[in-house]
Amino acid sequence: MPVLAGQVLTAGQFNRVQPRPSEVTASGNLALTTVEADVPGASLTVTTTAANAIYVATATFSFDITSATTAFASGSLDVDGSAPSGQARWSGEVATDFGPAVQQWSGTLAAAGNHTFKLRGSMSAGTGITILGAYTRLIVVVYEVV
Repeated sequence: MPVLAGQVLTAGQFNRVQPRPSEVTASGNLALTTVEADVPGASLTVTTTAANAIYVATATFSFDITSATTAFASGSLDVDGSAPSGQARWSGEVATDFGPAVQQWSGTLAAAGNHTFKLRGSMSAGTGITILGAYTRLIVVVYEVV
């Protein structure tokens, strides 16, 4: 619903107009495999009071090679059990390689209520890459409609 010129906003409407950021740093490392798994502690729940809230999520994944591999690592976002399109991808080759990958997502939360955002990770083949939890972070900003 648009805000009209001269309209008086209620306290509830005003509170929904403000962007609400939430953030979390992962609490532990995740040794990657070809099966996507949750990054320990990289989950947060936000509550919306109106339907059709918009979110913008930004994640920084820190990948570390633990044994030489030519596989690539992927970091993804899960929102209420579904994965929006787009992944953070990173590749190294030798056991001393490490580095970050960043990805942004946006979408609409169709219903009011609690919504869970979590980071997940996997790799394209084999093993040998770890997500470093202390340097992996998720930031979600929610914008609600009036």
